[in-house]
Amino acid sequence: MKWLEVKITTSVEAEEAITNIMHEVGAGGVVIEDPNDLKILNDSNEWDYVDPDMIVDSDKVVISAYFPLTPSTIDKLSIIKDRITGLKEYNLDIGDFTFETAEVDDEDWANSWKKYYKTFKIGKRVVIKPSWEDYNPEENEIVVEIDPGMAFGTGSHETTKMCIEFLEDNVKSGDTVFDVGCGTGILSIVSSKLGAKKVFAVDVDEVALKVASLNVKLNKLDNIEVLKSDLLKELNGEADLIVANIIADIIIKATFDIHEKLKENGLFISSGIIKDRKDDVLNAISEYFDVIEVKEDGEWVAILSRKK
Repeated sequence: MKWLEVKITTSVEAEEAITNIMHEVGAGGVVIEDPNDLKILNDSNEWDYVDPDMIVDSDKVVISAYFPLTPSTIDKLSIIKDRITGLKEYNLDIGDFTFETAEVDDEDWANSWKKYYKTFKIGKRVVIKPSWEDYNPEENEIVVEIDPGMAFGTGSHETTKMCIEFLEDNVKSGDTVFDVGCGTGILSIVSSKLGAKKVFAVDVDEVALKVASLNVKLNKLDNIEVLKSDLLKELNGEADLIVANIIADIIIKATFDIHEKLKENGLFISSGIIKDRKDDVLNAISEYFDVIEVKEDGEWVAILSRKK
């Protein structure tokens, strides 16, 4: 089968938003190449080998999306360009944006990206393991198997790592957790394995819902419900903890609803926030929450807060 590869070079800040656009337009797979990730992993000795020629300092990422090559595929290109350009309305810097296309075969995209994704540890106990790798856990380690497939959320991105670190310190046995914008379901799975009694993983993207459901099965968990919801609209009841790894504007928009969906003294973990928007988010959150801790990693921010 032939696929159309749409390769976009953009800023680190716009990475997640553009990735989501690709999924929403119907991408059959998305690969994100961030040279800075290679440098970080090489410096930490978490990989057996990284090609030195691939290690560079850069404020750019390359996002490659793959669409089945049909007569209607070409029409999607203008939609993608328009939606990416429209990100400027949300104060997202898309950088020196470039847009390239090429035809590729199944094998070229389905497996090549796997060389960039290896087993790694986050925090004190959580180990993220690709489904195709073997790993012998040490005592007390929690192993989360992930097949990213076509959805955002491998655990390697700073925003996801900070969320996992917060979850590791704050999920209690018996908690109910809402994961808003679940992507691959990684934060839901981590919450479950840390002791949450019930987890609701929600996303508006059909691809994310499919991948999250597959990853829940991969980890043999029966206490995670994956459902389609525009933010919290389809969620009933209240949570002990809500985690939202999305973008600043959506967090600001959803802050009141998140406050209303939390139990007394409930916790809110927000991430996906670029540093330039930290104060905007803190101002919005502070109206309804007491801020407990702010983490920063690279260009990204995550916030832990408690319902007032």
